[in-house]
Amino acid sequence: MPAARNAARHDAGAPSLEHFFAPCPRGLEPALATELTSLGAQDPQPAEGGVAFSGDLRLCYRANLESRIASRILWRVGGWDYRSEEDVYRSVNRLPWCSYFDPRLTIRVNVSALGSPLRSLDYITLRIKDAVCDRFRGDAGMRPSVDTAKPDVRIHAFFEARRLTLYLDTSGEALFRRGYRRMQSEAPLRENLAAGILVLSGWQPGTALLDPMCGSATLLVEAASMALRIPAGAARSFALEKLGNFDAELWHAVVSTAAARRLPVVPLSLFGADLYGDQLKLARENLAAAGVESAVTLKQANVLELPAPCEPGVLVTNPPYGVRLGEQQELAHMYPKLGDALKQKYAGWRVCIFTADLRLPKLIGLKPARRIPLYNGALECRLYVFEMVSGSMRRQTTSRDE
Repeated sequence: MPAARNAARHDAGAPSLEHFFAPCPRGLEPALATELTSLGAQDPQPAEGGVAFSGDLRLCYRANLESRIASRILWRVGGWDYRSEEDVYRSVNRLPWCSYFDPRLTIRVNVSALGSPLRSLDYITLRIKDAVCDRFRGDAGMRPSVDTAKPDVRIHAFFEARRLTLYLDTSGEALFRRGYRRMQSEAPLRENLAAGILVLSGWQPGTALLDPMCGSATLLVEAASMALRIPAGAARSFALEKLGNFDAELWHAVVSTAAARRLPVVPLSLFGADLYGDQLKLARENLAAAGVESAVTLKQANVLELPAPCEPGVLVTNPPYGVRLGEQQELAHMYPKLGDALKQKYAGWRVCIFTADLRLPKLIGLKPARRIPLYNGALECRLYVFEMVSGSMRRQTTSRDE
C-alpha cells in the first residue's frame, strides 16, 4: 500500500496492516518469532534466515527500536510473478516511489535470489535501479543518486523461481550495530547473535551470569541491556525516519514509552573475566559506551583458575577458535583442562559454550544436554549446553554431532 495512504489511515484512527520480513542469524528464527510476538507482531512465520510477520506502523517502529535479535526490518512494498528482466522493470516502475521517499535521498539496491532463472544478478540490480529512477524522473523531474556505501534508502529484492518480492529497509544500518561500540576485538560477536545466544541459554535477568572469556564484552553488554530494559536501538537512528510515511508523533511516543521502562543502572550479578588486560580494557570501554559499566563486574583471570563468583547461575562464553594448526593444537590441549575446571568449580551451573570448533564436546570430556546449530555469518557453529551436576557430568560414551 502506498505510504501516503498508510499515513492517512493512521491519522483516521485505522492503522493499516503491513507485511514485513526480519532477517536474523540462521538458527535464531524461532527465538526471533517469539520476540516479535512479544512486541505485537501478527502471524509470525519463521523461514530460513528470518521471520515474516504483519503489523502496523507502531509495530515497525517498536521492532526497529526494541528487537535484539533481528538484523533488519524490511517493509514489503510489492510482490509479483515474473519471467524476464523486463517483467521486473515494469512491475517495479509501477510503484508510487515518490510517496515512499524524497528523490533527493540516495539509494542502494540489494538483490538476492534462490532458484531464479535470471542470468545476472548484477544486471537485474541495474534494471531495478533504472525502474525506480525512471519513475522518479517521470513523476518529480529528478531522480535519486546511488550510494553503495552509506545510502539513505536501501531497496531489497528477493527472487524465487517465479516470484519477486520487493522491500524497503526501515532500519538503515543493520540492527546489530547498536550505536555504542567504540572499540572492538579482532573478530567480535555480532550483538544480535549474542542476544540470541543469551535467550537460547535460558538466562533470565535476575539470574547470575558469567562470561569467563569475555573479550570485548558483547555478551555482557547485551545481558546488562536486557536486565536494565534498555532498548537495543536507543543509541542510534533509523532509515524509517527518512521515509515518506514517517510519523514523528508516533515515533516519539514509541521512544518515550520504551525509555520509561528503563531501570536505573545498578550493580547486577553479571560477571566477566579475561586472561588479557588489553581485552579487559576494551570490555570496559564498550560497557561504558553502552552506559552499563557499573552493572558488570570484571576481573583479569585465567578461566582454568576462575572460581564461581556466586551461587549457581549461567556461564555463557564464546572461546577463541583456532584457525591455524598450532592454535587448534593449543586448544585441543586446553579443552580437557577446561572440562575439569568446570566440573570442579561450577557444580549446579548451566554452562553454554558457543563455538565453531565442533571437536569441543569430545575434547572437553563433558556430555552436552543440548547442541543448538547456529551460524556466525557463513560459519557453522554450535551452542553446547552443559548442565553441571556434581559427579554426573563426566562423559562415558562418545556422542556424535548432528
